Amino acid sequence: MSKREHGLCFLKYCSWTSWLLYCCVFMNVVNGYSVKNCTVRGSLKYAQNINVLCDKRSLHFVPGNIPDKATYLDISYNVIQKIIKEYFSHLSNLRSLNALHNKIREVEEGAFSSLVALQELNLANNKLTDILEGMFQNLGNLSVLHLNDNLITNISFSAFSPLISLSKVNLSRNHLMKLSQVQPLFLLPQLKEVHIGSNGFTSFQTSEVSNVSLTLNVLDLCKNPLKVFRITSDIFPHLDNLDLAFINESMTWDVQDKSYLQSVQHLNLSGIQLPLEKIKDLLQTFNSSLASLRLHFLGDVKVRALLRNVCLISSLRFLGLQRNNITSISKDEMQFCTHLTQLDLSNNRLCSIPAVISSLSSLEFLDLTFNNIKNISSVDFAKLTQLRTLQIYGNEISIIEKCAFKDLKNLTTVMIGSNRLSFNGYFKNDLQKLEILDLSNNKLDSVRSGDLDSLKSLKNLSLPDNQILFIEEGSFSGLKNLIFLNLQSNKLSRVSIKASVFSGILNLRTLLLNNNYISFDSQEALAQPPFKYLRKLKILNIFSQGHKGMVYLPSNLFKGMWSLEELQAENLNINSLHPDTFTYTPYLWVLDLSRNDFTSLTTKIFLPLRVLKTLHLSKTGLQSLDFLINANLSKLHLLHVSKNSLSVINETVIQSFPTLIYLDLRGNYLSCDCTNAWFVNWTISSNDTEVESAYDLTCNYPDKLKGHKLLDLDVGSCNVDVGFFCFLSTTTLVLVTLLGSFLFHFLKWQVIYAYYLLLAFIHDNKQQRKPKGLQYDSFISYNVHDELWVMRELLPQLEDEQGWKLCLHHRDFEPGKPIMENIVDGIYNSRKTICVISRHYLESEWCSREIQIASFRLFDEKKDVLILVFLENIPSHQLSPYYRMKRLIQKKTYLSWPKPGEDTRVFWQKLRVALETKGTPEMEHPLAGI
Repeated sequence: MSKREHGLCFLKYCSWTSWLLYCCVFMNVVNGYSVKNCTVRGSLKYAQNINVLCDKRSLHFVPGNIPDKATYLDISYNVIQKIIKEYFSHLSNLRSLNALHNKIREVEEGAFSSLVALQELNLANNKLTDILEGMFQNLGNLSVLHLNDNLITNISFSAFSPLISLSKVNLSRNHLMKLSQVQPLFLLPQLKEVHIGSNGFTSFQTSEVSNVSLTLNVLDLCKNPLKVFRITSDIFPHLDNLDLAFINESMTWDVQDKSYLQSVQHLNLSGIQLPLEKIKDLLQTFNSSLASLRLHFLGDVKVRALLRNVCLISSLRFLGLQRNNITSISKDEMQFCTHLTQLDLSNNRLCSIPAVISSLSSLEFLDLTFNNIKNISSVDFAKLTQLRTLQIYGNEISIIEKCAFKDLKNLTTVMIGSNRLSFNGYFKNDLQKLEILDLSNNKLDSVRSGDLDSLKSLKNLSLPDNQILFIEEGSFSGLKNLIFLNLQSNKLSRVSIKASVFSGILNLRTLLLNNNYISFDSQEALAQPPFKYLRKLKILNIFSQGHKGMVYLPSNLFKGMWSLEELQAENLNINSLHPDTFTYTPYLWVLDLSRNDFTSLTTKIFLPLRVLKTLHLSKTGLQSLDFLINANLSKLHLLHVSKNSLSVINETVIQSFPTLIYLDLRGNYLSCDCTNAWFVNWTISSNDTEVESAYDLTCNYPDKLKGHKLLDLDVGSCNVDVGFFCFLSTTTLVLVTLLGSFLFHFLKWQVIYAYYLLLAFIHDNKQQRKPKGLQYDSFISYNVHDELWVMRELLPQLEDEQGWKLCLHHRDFEPGKPIMENIVDGIYNSRKTICVISRHYLESEWCSREIQIASFRLFDEKKDVLILVFLENIPSHQLSPYYRMKRLIQKKTYLSWPKPGEDTRVFWQKLRVALETKGTPEMEHPLAGI
């Protein structure tokens, strides 16, 4: 066996020994789990509500590994065609099943019989044609059933009889033709809502439904071709909501006694095609009870002709007139509607606020959204002293006259976004009780002191999607009760978010500043941190700042935010964080730093975050999670690190999160070898931490397995029987010792003679060995943390500038060959070995192996084949634990990378000299004295 092969075997032996020792010493404290083709929300060990999400996965069948403890299962938006009994046989805890939008044509008898706890079942938007007996057996706790948007033409008479707790059923948009098909439904003891709209029913008569009183509250018959609606007995004493929208124009309305529908308070006649006189007759039935009436989609002429009759319904409180193309309403048409408290005139063609509005003094809610209103005059809302909510967004308002809101003494909500407003003193004197103000998507370019002075009760202020460049100091000073401020998607810069701007809103809980143009020049502490007065703030959004991002986060940017619980700071184009960044936010629960290109993250950054529960680090260029090992994130529940460059999932990292319940690793460059064997076993066999889409994780290395599924990795070959290994090692050692003693005792001189013959052979072999056929000038040994320096500094200088040919792991290793063989071949096929030394290098197991091999070669050839390059100053006492390295630098000189700002030309010249040296004996090193 050659020295090269001997060295390789020795290193493999050391590797296995270290691995075995590690397995024996450390015990698992966190377990993982994953459901193939599904996502699980909630820990199987701790949570009471386990949600399993298998939606939008192109599934042809229900996954078979759904956890027994699942309480909610979503298999919607797939291509499942048949439901069989085996799918749900173990899910006795399931309370809700969503199978919306599949291609289900058949449900096997008893398929849901094991779901004894099921309360809601959604089978809408499928291909069901028949509801057969036995489909719903054992569903005695089911209260909500959705069967709408199918192709149902037939329902077995006893199909619904097991549903003794059913309170709501939706059979809308099917192909049912006769009321007798659904008649058994009405007799269920707990039924409250029946939706059978958009079918083919031509008749609805009480004689076809029941001869006893029912418990029904809601009856939806919209869009049926009804020719007869006949109530001849009092079977609906509790009916509260009746929907007759878009009913056939030839329908006969026959209610023999008005008292039969006396409990109906909500009536929908939108789009009804009956002649005007028939509608008026119909309305007479509800004169004494009706509180809410919807007359959408009737058209301008018809609805205005009905208004006088509608207003005579003294009990009416809500009137909906959406989408009628109304251009105006006269006072005469609504003069008797003074008892209305809610009026919806949205989605019409009003160019101004109807004058009649000011006479409706009882109004509490007014919706004028999506019209063509251009201004608000001082008399439009006169006398509306009871109005509490005004919705007028989506118009073309550019002018609000002075004192337009003076009479709105009780107004609490104004939604006036998506108009053409700029601040002009609208709120300086009025609206003392206003709590919510939405001015989003207008033409505001600044906020000035005094603009919001009168809004002493304001709690929620939304100013997003404007063009605000400047906020004057004191603009919010009078808003003592403000808890929500939305300033996102404006043109704010660093100058606009001074501490003095926020000094008057000390009770603020949520601040949204994302999608602006805020940036900083460095990480240095700010003289006046902008948020220092916001001690009660809990949520801060600062993500996505302009085209160049925020660039830096000053070390004290968050000073004063002691109560902050959620920080959204993604996509800021920052590449590092100061260690003191989160010192001022000890109670942070959610931190999102995704979509930033971090060159390095350190443990110290995260040490203040003792209660952090959710951490997002997706798309940040991470190559390792080792910086989290000692970060003390003991309460972390969710870790998102998708779309990074992670190749190995370190067991020690995972063990650092004892309460982890969710891990997202999608889109990383995972290695399918024994380095990830532990992770594969942990993911498959454990049940505390869900690994998102674990069965979809793919391999990136080695090349022959690229694109394969990580969980398909054969981890059996990575396992070692410790007992057998120890037995074999001990037996071999004993036998070798006995054999050696025997040979030495009986064949002493023969052994000595053979030893000298072997030395002679080795010496002769060395003399004949010539350094020809070497493939590279130098092998580069470095740690992955120093890869950026190698790629940006070393590689361009040595290959592009000086013309050397280098051997690097990621580029020149032979795919499929064991890593150790690749390392040995790389070193022995290179004239030199350059070791790029850093603290990370000293701590790396693979780097240690590489320098061992290079040392063996140095010892073997007695020639200068090793060059040491130190990237950072490492004191001698810190090298003490690394015996081989300390011994090397005592015997050899080395190169040090210049400090920032120093000239690097001398360094590159000396490295050139070292590489040009051919066969110089070790004691005559060309860099001696450096």
